[in-house]
Amino acid sequence: MRIISGKYKGKKLNGFNIEGTRPTMDRVKESLFGMIQTYIPDSIVLDLFAGSGALGLEAVSNGAKECYLIDNNVEAIKTIKENSQNFEEQLNIIHIDYKKFLKTTDKKFDIIFLDPPYKEKQLDTSLRIIEERGLLNENGIVICEYEIGEPHTNLELIKEKSYGPKKIKIYKNNL
Repeated sequence: MRIISGKYKGKKLNGFNIEGTRPTMDRVKESLFGMIQTYIPDSIVLDLFAGSGALGLEAVSNGAKECYLIDNNVEAIKTIKENSQNFEEQLNIIHIDYKKFLKTTDKKFDIIFLDPPYKEKQLDTSLRIIEERGLLNENGIVICEYEIGEPHTNLELIKEKSYGPKKIKIYKNNL
């Protein structure tokens, strides 16, 4: 794994091997960031199930001004801290359960990455709380990466793409 573009292009990223996780492959990440590039500059990003931090760190490399990297796994947090060394931008690496974070944060985001470890209900639960609490800024986007089921949301679907069993849907908050 590596940063594929931007300020930190080529930086190698450590992964971690925890059952139920699957890092986003470089080719998928490259395609995804091509689709959302115009939303990234000066954005506030939430990488909710951050894992290695690859998606959030890629956003920072491409001009996001602030990124929240959230995970409930101690090994994931350790890996994110290793991967984010030498990043100059504002990174907030937080070890917390996703529901607790979403229910207690007072921050609003321009970009939210949702790539939970296989559990479909985590995706729907996250989307529901994000909408109920108004955590997505006007014209902000949510990127859902999943393999089974379909996300349920009132946000507008603006793009979708499949990569074998992996699907990506991008939703926009058109207030």
